[in-house]
Amino acid sequence: MPVKDNLSGYSIYSPLQRDKSKENPLKGSNSLFPELPDKKFEVIYADPPWDYNGKVQFDRTLNKDINRKYSKPIFMSSASFKYPTMRLEELTSIPISDIADENCILFMWTTNPHLEQAIKLGNSWGFKYKTVAFVWNKMVHNPGQYTMSYCELCLLFKKGKIPERGARNVKQLVTAPRTGHSAKPLEVRERINKIFPIQEKIELFARAKYEGWHSWGLEASGDEQLFNLLLK
Repeated sequence: MPVKDNLSGYSIYSPLQRDKSKENPLKGSNSLFPELPDKKFEVIYADPPWDYNGKVQFDRTLNKDINRKYSKPIFMSSASFKYPTMRLEELTSIPISDIADENCILFMWTTNPHLEQAIKLGNSWGFKYKTVAFVWNKMVHNPGQYTMSYCELCLLFKKGKIPERGARNVKQLVTAPRTGHSAKPLEVRERINKIFPIQEKIELFARAKYEGWHSWGLEASGDEQLFNLLLK
């Protein structure tokens, strides 16, 4: 049904955004995530669910000169439509330092707009930022405010000393096509395995379980009821 002329694009997409955004099923409980394992790890791999303050991406359907009377549905895309996102203060409240060995390496994915927040988050968990571990060339671009974005960064933080190393010739650049929303290349985990082959390793905010790794997060909790709530 065509929309009345006096309605704006905002009045259309605002309620749609609220309806589409995923809520954390543990919101209102004592914790926003399952309990952390009672174990120490020398390698931690994290892909935090960064919050974008309600920012939504649109295409030309938001332009009412193109989409006359908004007769066509407005295209909207947001990370919060795919999974519950978390603000920096919520992420810093997770006691990751409790599971970090005295000598531990943290690999953390960050989107380019969250680079400053990522360093603050690593520091809050008891780590010091050292370098960029991996640069992922997604082989497709995203529109940006300044330049067209092709790459995503995986930062490296350190606590204490570097754990015993394996391979020392692992390359930083990873060229792999983007697949599902926010899904990271399996190649990165394989490269981490080569660098630290014998250490206890855990993936935070994991979506699945992998051989040789502990997995922690809403989707990897093993709680079927919780997983079904996430799918809604």
